[in-house]
Amino acid sequence: MIYKGKLRWADGTSFIETDEGGRFLEKNRIWNGYLHHWVNQNVCARKLPQQDYKTGEPIIIMWPDIPPSENPYVEIYYNERLIKYPASTFGHNAINVNGEFFNFSHLINENESMDEAEYMYRPALGEFAPSPTTGKFEILEDGTVYYDKFGRNFMRGIHVIRLEGIDADRLSGIYHNELKTIHATTPHPDYPEKYKDFSFYKRSCTTLIRDGLRQYGFKKITGFLPRDFFISAAVSLMKAQKETDLTVQLYNRPQLKVPEAPFSKNSFPMNPMNWIRLKKLQGLV
Repeated sequence: MIYKGKLRWADGTSFIETDEGGRFLEKNRIWNGYLHHWVNQNVCARKLPQQDYKTGEPIIIMWPDIPPSENPYVEIYYNERLIKYPASTFGHNAINVNGEFFNFSHLINENESMDEAEYMYRPALGEFAPSPTTGKFEILEDGTVYYDKFGRNFMRGIHVIRLEGIDADRLSGIYHNELKTIHATTPHPDYPEKYKDFSFYKRSCTTLIRDGLRQYGFKKITGFLPRDFFISAAVSLMKAQKETDLTVQLYNRPQLKVPEAPFSKNSFPMNPMNWIRLKKLQGLV
C-alpha cells in the first residue's frame, strides 16, 4: 500500500495527513531525515520488508510526491565520492531508464534494478544505516548488519544528464540483458558475495553503462572512471542533440544533508582533455 499526503511533524509526533484530514503512519517511526527535509510537503510512503532495529516494525520509505514524466526519458548519474570509503575515490555511476534505476557493482547483490524511492531515498534505519559504533559498514558479532547504504541522494551530491527523445524500452532491454548475464555467472570460488567477472576496466559500474549506451548507438562516449565517463557522455550527447531529435539537459541534485553522512566530494577528472571539456561545460558536470 502507498500512503500519500502532507508530511506533518509537531510536538514529537509525525504522520502523513490526507486532504480530508486523515492520518497515516502516526504510530510508525518516520526517519528524521525525511522530517528535516520534507515536513509540510507532499510525499508518498510505503512499508519495506526490512525491519527497523529499534522498533522491530517494517521500515517506512518515503519520497516526494512528484507527477511522473509524460515523456520517456533517461538520466545518467555521476554520484560524488564518499569521503569515508577509499573504494569510493572515483565516485560512482548509475542510469535511470524511464523510472527504472540500473546499478552495477563488484558485489553480486548490488547488480540490480530498482525504483527511484529505493535508489534515492531509502532511510538510514535498520540494515541501511551506518554502524552506531564505527559510522561505517559493519557486521556485529551477533550477526546484526549495518550496510551504510541508504538513499543515494542523502549520501551524495548527484550530477545528472537527462535525455528525452530516446527509445527507453530498447535501452532498458540492453541493461536487463546485462543483469541476466551477471546473475548467471558462476559464483566467485573464494568470495561468493563478489561478482566474479567484475573488471575495473571492462565490467564495472561505469563501463557497463558506457557500453550499453554505445550498443544503443552513442559510439563516441569514452572513459572507464566515473567522472571522466560522465564528462565524455555530456559532451557526446550534447553534440548528438544538434544532429538528432535528442533533448539533453544537465543539472545537479544537491546532497540532502543528514547526520548519518558527511558531505560528498567531486572526483578530479583523470583525463587531461576532460579538464578542457569541463571548462566548456561551465562546471555543469
